[in-house]
Amino acid sequence: MKRGLPGWATRLRVTLWTLIVPPTSWAAHFLFSYLWAAVSCAKVGAFATVPWLFVAGTVVALAVILTSGWIAWTQSNMPGDEPPHEDSTDIDRLRFLAKSTLLLAGLSFIGVIFTALPVVFIGDCR
Repeated sequence: MKRGLPGWATRLRVTLWTLIVPPTSWAAHFLFSYLWAAVSCAKVGAFATVPWLFVAGTVVALAVILTSGWIAWTQSNMPGDEPPHEDSTDIDRLRFLAKSTLLLAGLSFIGVIFTALPVVFIGDCR
């Protein structure tokens, strides 16, 4: 194991599939947020006073994004050559995809927060 990581974290590899996890989570949260607002406004006429379903969806999206970012961060910091990682080796490809996933995770985390802010600041459906 590297740097005290759990066994499952060292076996994971960042690929193009893992690259799309953070923006997909953000998009799913965005869709979920608008559906939740539409149903709340249609049924109740206002947002719920304690929107448990919305809070749970936001926490799940943020947890998925943070997990993906943590895996990418650990794999982008693997020991080896200094940047730029421009050679055609497996470790350089892994570092490039890991760094890209890390940046997308950061952007997606901010996107989920900004998607959730209207529920905090807007209390009605006008």
